[in-house]
Amino acid sequence: GPKVTAAEASSVVEELRADAERARTPVAETARLHTPPDAHAPLIVDRPGWIDANVSSMRSMLGPVFDTMAAKRRREPGQLTRSVGGKVTGGEAGALMAFLAGKVLGQYDLAPEGKPRLLLVAPNILHAETQLAVDPADFRLWVCLHEETHRVQFTAVPWLREHLIGSARSLTSELVPDPDQLGAKLAQIASSLPDAFRSGGTGLADVFATPEQRARMARITAVMSLLEGHADVVMDDVGPQVIPSVAQIRAKFQQRRRGGGAVDRLLRRLLGLEAKMRQYRDGAAFVRGVTDRVGVDGFNAVWTSPETLPLPEEIEDPGAWVARVHG
Repeated sequence: GPKVTAAEASSVVEELRADAERARTPVAETARLHTPPDAHAPLIVDRPGWIDANVSSMRSMLGPVFDTMAAKRRREPGQLTRSVGGKVTGGEAGALMAFLAGKVLGQYDLAPEGKPRLLLVAPNILHAETQLAVDPADFRLWVCLHEETHRVQFTAVPWLREHLIGSARSLTSELVPDPDQLGAKLAQIASSLPDAFRSGGTGLADVFATPEQRARMARITAVMSLLEGHADVVMDDVGPQVIPSVAQIRAKFQQRRRGGGAVDRLLRRLLGLEAKMRQYRDGAAFVRGVTDRVGVDGFNAVWTSPETLPLPEEIEDPGAWVARVHG
């Protein structure tokens, strides 16, 4: 992370902690959603702390997937295979975590078998505000507004966390190929990589998913678009009231979201992060389109049950969601 003294790092952490608390009331009032009093407070972490939390969540999320893979094996792998395989997959996971740990500003950690809570990554926020040359106090509060909205979404809507975890686990288990099919799947991935680069889809998962699995993936993507777009809308609606330089921050941050050099853009496409950027844009358009038609309270019907979440085609057609849910 950025080179700072212990005193400077401590100051950033304390300010982020205060900003996270400061963001709670305006976010709740704007979203008209309220967290229960026993909801966990945000946790300020460094990059290793973010990695630790996500490795734990990854282990919990993928545990059932590994069980499925083990059940499909016809015979136990030898000691050499287990040793080499563990190092390869560990290296892949480590590389992924290292790449993301320098980019994520904040995250609501679903912690499938642990304690869900909001994480704010202090060194990344400090690096981003310096890189963008924006007012630090304004930028830190702005980030907290977005991330606090995610905390409100998952704590005010109790069923949402388990719904997402269950959907992701089920789909991931299905995407794992049978051991006998692994060679063919690898060949399919290699031959389809150029199309994956050109398509701008959701990343490598697009390459080997069946049409039915892509449809389920689209349902999950629609929910993620809703969550990210809603957080962007709330932060921008609250922003002018409490952040003098919000317009400048938004303009510069949009440019940052487009990525850096060629290697960075390549990794973003492979990991599906370009699709993630579209989620902010498309989700925000959906939220504003629905709110313009039925107001905030009408929009909040989206949190009623899994059946009222937007379908993939409704993200681009808010009127269709309004007609389906409100009649």
